[in-house]
Amino acid sequence: MCGIAGRFAAGSADARLDTVAAMTATLHRRGPDGGDVWRDDAAGIGLGHRRLAIIDLSETGHQPMRSSCGRFVLSYNGEVYNADDLRAELRAAERPFRGRSDTEVIVEGFAVWGIKETVDRLIGMFAFAVWDRQKRELTLVRDRVGIKPLYWSFDEGVLLFGSELKALRAAPDFDTAIDRDAVTAFLRHNYVPAPRTVYAKAKKLEPGTLLTVSAGRQPAILRYWGVDDIARAGRRNPFAGSDAEATEALDDLLGDAVRRRMISDVPLGAFLSGGIDSSTVVALMQAGSTRKVRTFSIGFDVDGYNEADYAAEVARHLGTEHTELYVTPGEARNVIPKLPEIYDEPFADSSQIPTYCLSALTRQHVTVALSGDGGDEIFGGYVRYFIADRMRRTVFRMPKTIRRLGAAGIHALPPPVWDRVFRMAPKKRRPPAAGDRLHKFGRVMRESPDRFYRMLVSHWMDPEALVLDGTEPCGPLTDPSNRKVAPDYVERMQYLDTITYLPDDILTKVDRASMAVSLEVRVPIIDHRVIEFAWRLPKHMKVRGDTGKWLLRQVLNRYVPARLIDRPKMGFGVPIDAWLRGPLRDWAEDLLREDVLAQAGLFDAGPIRRTWQEHLDGKRNWQYLLWDILMVQAWMAHSRADAS
Repeated sequence: MCGIAGRFAAGSADARLDTVAAMTATLHRRGPDGGDVWRDDAAGIGLGHRRLAIIDLSETGHQPMRSSCGRFVLSYNGEVYNADDLRAELRAAERPFRGRSDTEVIVEGFAVWGIKETVDRLIGMFAFAVWDRQKRELTLVRDRVGIKPLYWSFDEGVLLFGSELKALRAAPDFDTAIDRDAVTAFLRHNYVPAPRTVYAKAKKLEPGTLLTVSAGRQPAILRYWGVDDIARAGRRNPFAGSDAEATEALDDLLGDAVRRRMISDVPLGAFLSGGIDSSTVVALMQAGSTRKVRTFSIGFDVDGYNEADYAAEVARHLGTEHTELYVTPGEARNVIPKLPEIYDEPFADSSQIPTYCLSALTRQHVTVALSGDGGDEIFGGYVRYFIADRMRRTVFRMPKTIRRLGAAGIHALPPPVWDRVFRMAPKKRRPPAAGDRLHKFGRVMRESPDRFYRMLVSHWMDPEALVLDGTEPCGPLTDPSNRKVAPDYVERMQYLDTITYLPDDILTKVDRASMAVSLEVRVPIIDHRVIEFAWRLPKHMKVRGDTGKWLLRQVLNRYVPARLIDRPKMGFGVPIDAWLRGPLRDWAEDLLREDVLAQAGLFDAGPIRRTWQEHLDGKRNWQYLLWDILMVQAWMAHSRADAS
């Protein structure tokens, strides 16, 4: 796992290639084990690399790396898990190898198969830049699902790229003008959706795409893999086996994905929350290992936010070497000042805080950790899928007049009153923030099912009313062609989450939090072969009644008793709502003061101040909406301080 950066002046000699070293240096946490820059001044190209050594710790794994024929130069971030298989093919093609790194396999593959053809063969996570010295062409590539990040800008014939936005900012000619439309989209989603970034002149390279640029040409983007194509292919070639056969097939496939991700020349472990996804990954790790797998979890002494006891039970059953750390609220809050630097642009999934704490704990013991991310999107686990589908089958079949009356009845009681009503329900069946959720449902009862889903995953419902001169851009959630990609309503929600929420929120959160402490995180459930298999499955093998991830559960039940797993889904979060009324109140007030908001010049202060006051008064729980604004304000304050 590493960090990459570079500059290409589209084929002309570039006097600013010296800045590539400065760009690369900003990524030292991604690669603390060394770094270098390769440059060709006449061609105007410079490639930088920071290394976190995982496979082949010797100098033969050093980057940027040239192919044995000298044609290709590669700067690469990631891990390829079928490198040994590909190396055998390349040896048969008489390619020489100096070491054991997967980097060398990739760059030699370019010489034999070509760039796109090599990428098609890779199983893994990656983002890289390769310079073809013969064609004088630069290619940027990002992995299929978007596990590894890659940012780029092209302005006045100069292309800049980097693993993080801070690398682009280190270039003196990078334009840091803010994209107000991107900020508008951020307020809806709590992340800036790809391909936009917070900067008007910078973009995210989208998952499953490669970008090429050469002298005299604009960058061209080609998609080599997409979930939409996989969904269509799955309908054309559905899995026709029984439940038992599907369970066996998934067990084998996931087992292979996990085993491949256990190859490492440095200490390795796994995150374990005690939920279905991480428990499945750890179970398969332990089943394939002759030694105790090292597992890690964190706990909080806050009711409703602690999964450590569940993780410990699973660890005892599987016999892992388990480490847990209880984080005090003060220790968790101490992470907050670091967030603008870690994430480089506004990012407001508050589980970023415990994710960082877990990564920091794990890095004290190992350099690589496996994670269970992706199970909800791929196998249908989010509660909102069942809520939305139930609404589609019931509420949305009612006449609009009845729905309007129902919405009025819901809004007749404020959320705190509804919270008291729900306290009469058994704790296991009591949804968190019940009043706020019910009011949210009431607001959208008049909508279509697809618009209802969009509103379920929205934070600010009308972000254009907050961002001065901001217009919300169109995106996948408003694209009517999604109905053709995934005609089934639940599968359509899965599809949308896989192409938006998964790469732009979940994987971004984990990548930045782990890389901030130089920890590599591998995610076997989103091996592209697993995704392709999942889209071949009939819906009832993923979602059965009100049970999500049905087939994944069948695999886990082979290793862990259901009694250790069957419990209400718990988010990986911290009590931001209470913190904002208590220990974070002064910090938040300093960022949300009317004069401070006016100075930033992004937001209409009126609605924000009203929302803040309602939260302080306990009338509503606006934690998520306020956290969005606070992360923008904190990021802007950090950016101003960094520039001064």
